[in-house]
Amino acid sequence: MDIPRFPADSPRSQASRLRLRTTIRHRWFAVAGQTGTILLLYYGFEFPVPLVACFVFILLSATLNLVLSLSFPRSQLLSTRYSAALLCFDMLQLTGLLLVTGGIENPFIFLLIVPVAVSASTQRLRVTVLLAALTVVLATILAIWHWPLPWAGEPPVLPPDYQVGLWAAVVSCIVFMAVYAWRIEQEAREMSQALSATEMVLARETRLTALDGLAAAAAHQLGTPLSTITLVARELEREIPKDAPIREDIELLQTQAARCRDILSQLSRAGREEEQDEIFSQMRLRHLLEEVVAPLRTPETDIIVTVKDTSPQGKTVAEPIILRNPGLMHSIENLIDNAAEFANTCVTVDASYNAEEVKVRIRDDGPGFHPTVINRLGEPYVTNRPRDEAEDEEHGMGLGFFIAKTLLERSGASISIANRTAPETGAIVEISWPRDRLAASL
Repeated sequence: MDIPRFPADSPRSQASRLRLRTTIRHRWFAVAGQTGTILLLYYGFEFPVPLVACFVFILLSATLNLVLSLSFPRSQLLSTRYSAALLCFDMLQLTGLLLVTGGIENPFIFLLIVPVAVSASTQRLRVTVLLAALTVVLATILAIWHWPLPWAGEPPVLPPDYQVGLWAAVVSCIVFMAVYAWRIEQEAREMSQALSATEMVLARETRLTALDGLAAAAAHQLGTPLSTITLVARELEREIPKDAPIREDIELLQTQAARCRDILSQLSRAGREEEQDEIFSQMRLRHLLEEVVAPLRTPETDIIVTVKDTSPQGKTVAEPIILRNPGLMHSIENLIDNAAEFANTCVTVDASYNAEEVKVRIRDDGPGFHPTVINRLGEPYVTNRPRDEAEDEEHGMGLGFFIAKTLLERSGASISIANRTAPETGAIVEISWPRDRLAASL
C-alpha cells in the first residue's frame, strides 16, 4: 500500500527544513490557545466575543490538522511550496480571528509575527520576503477595517494616531524578526555546511595517507603472480626459435615484467620502512615544514623556511618532533599556498619554539588582506579573492581558510592574522601552540 505524500517540487525548491509533524503540533497548540482565550474572555470576563465567528476560524484550523494527520505521514519533510502554503493558511486564519475581535486594537495582533519568524528559520529568503509582505498587507487591512474590540461595556476608542503607531510597531517587529531570524539561521546553515566540508577534507587527507599502506600490501600480494608470469615468459623464450615472429613480443613481456618487479620492490621497501622506522611518522618541525613547502615552490615565488630556538640563553631545548598528522599538514599547506598565490616574489615561513610554545609565522609580500574581510576571515564563505577568480569549491567559496583554522584549532592552536606595517606590504598569519598540547593532540 502506497503512503500518500505531498507532491515533490523542483530540485531548486527543496530548501525547506520544516516537517509536517512540527506544523501539526504547533497548529494544535494554537487551536488550544485560541479556544482557551476566547472562552476565558466570554465566560470569565464576560466580554461580548462573537463566539460563532471565532469558532468558525478555529474549526478551520482544527479540520486542516485532522486532514493532514490522517492523510500524510507526519515525519515527511515539506517542500518549500507546501510549507509556504501552510504558513499562509496560519496567517490568514489568525487574521480572521483578529478581524472579528478588534483588529489592530487587539493586543494579540503581534502574533502575526510568528509565521514570518518560522518561515525565516526554515525557508528561502524569497519565501520569507513574500510572507512578510503579505503580513504587512493583512496588518494594514486590520488597521483600516475590523469588528469592534470585545469589551465589557462601551469599548474604548483609540485615537487614529495611536492606531497608526500600533500598525507601525507591528510592521517594524515583522521586518526585524524576519531579518534577524533569517540571518541567524543562515549563519547556522553556512557553519553546518562548512563543517561538513571540513570533515570531507580531513577524511580525504586521511585516505591519502592510508594509500602508502595499501600500496605495500598490494606489492606483497602481486609478487607471486608476477613471478609466475616471469617464469612462463622465460620458458616460452627458450622454446621459441630466434626467428619466430612472436619472439619480440616475448622479450617485451619479460622487460615489462622486470619493470613491474622493480616497482613492487620499491613499494614493499617503503612499506617496511614505514612499519619499522618511526621517523616516517614523526619528524622535526623543520622537516615537516620543508615537506609541506616543497611542492608549493615555483620559479615565480620563492618560499623561505627558517626555524629557531627562542629559549633564554642557557636554556635551549630540542627542536619539536611532530607527528605527520594529515589535518595539520593540510592546514599549514593551505595557508602557505594562499600566501604564495598572493605574493609578488617571496613567502617567508618563520618557525620558533621554546619550552612553552611553538609558533609558525607565514608572511608574504603581496597586497595583504582586504580591510573589508580581515576581521571576518575564519568564518565560512568569506574569501579574499574576487568571485570571478574562484577555481574550485574549497577555495572559490571561501572555505579554505575556514577549514585550515578549524583543523588547527582542533590541535590546540590559536591563529592571528594581520597586515604588515607600512611601508611593507603583505599579509601575516601566525599559528601558535602550547608545546605540550601540540605533542599531546597530534
